[in-house]
Amino acid sequence: MTHEAILNQLGYTPNEALSLQLSRIEANTHGYEKIIKHILDLHEALKTDESYVALSNSNDCFKIKIDATNETSAADALEKINHFADKYKVELQKVEGKPTYYILGFAK
Repeated sequence: MTHEAILNQLGYTPNEALSLQLSRIEANTHGYEKIIKHILDLHEALKTDESYVALSNSNDCFKIKIDATNETSAADALEKINHFADKYKVELQKVEGKPTYYILGFAK
């Protein structure tokens, strides 16, 4: 899958800087080629819960952001995130004090 296609699916307007950032994320994410499709599927599934997958501004990885405005949507989003991590054996890192998770890649 091309960088342009991935950026479009995540809601970004592709440009050189984002493509370079995505290259760094690709190199930094253990098992990237095998899980990118599942990451994009998670992004689509989270939309109904006011949440999404994005490129992290501070680390070279994808982040999952729960932006739900009510408890039910937040709980549903968290359930989808945990299901994703368990099913595909993906390691996540919780950002302290925020409803945000970094996708590190396949659990080692």
